[in-house]
Amino acid sequence: MSRITQFTNDEYYHIYNRGVDKRDIYGDRLDLKRFLDYLEILNRSQPVGSLRSYEGSMSKIKSSKNETPSEPLVEIICFCLNPNHYHLLVKQISDGGVSKFMHRLGTGYTMHFNDKNKRSGSLFQGRFKAVHIETNEYLLHLSVYINLNFEVHSKWRGEESPLTYSSWNEYLNKENKNICHKNIILDQFSSPLEYQSFAKGSLKDIQNRRVQDKVLDDYLLE
Repeated sequence: MSRITQFTNDEYYHIYNRGVDKRDIYGDRLDLKRFLDYLEILNRSQPVGSLRSYEGSMSKIKSSKNETPSEPLVEIICFCLNPNHYHLLVKQISDGGVSKFMHRLGTGYTMHFNDKNKRSGSLFQGRFKAVHIETNEYLLHLSVYINLNFEVHSKWRGEESPLTYSSWNEYLNKENKNICHKNIILDQFSSPLEYQSFAKGSLKDIQNRRVQDKVLDDYLLE
């Protein structure tokens, strides 16, 4: 069965998926860290090799990546990891990059999760979902929806340490991670604080269901 969305270089895509039967896909903060590690480690055009041999020693594969620079498959614009699903906004920069990257990510993380929890079978609900982002307005509002996705879902709002993690603090320069290519978003604002103000306003629209586009109509995963 062919995919409806065809991936093109230099175009932006909303990528998302959730656990099979809506199950949690992260058991603890270490699982979140492993998924974040894979966002960096698996995003390169050259083969990665067996991830199983690096279980418990991610520094080795990270140093291997640094010693042999390789062109990324995609640019990650922003992301959010929630207990039972994830959202990514990516730009494809290498032929077949989205498909290659997401295959590696889904396979690698499922292998990690199954090994750790002594289970077998699928972790995610079928193949990842993908939507082409066709306008700048949609791109900006989608960046908010993803960066603040943990706020969109009242199910997790207000908890002290939920199993969620997003690129929001990276956008506000509150942490040193450099996973995201933020310029396509932040260059449209005078400062991160102006983006923060825009995001808070957009979030209210999203929560009140006033932004009537695909972000709300199709992609509110619970």
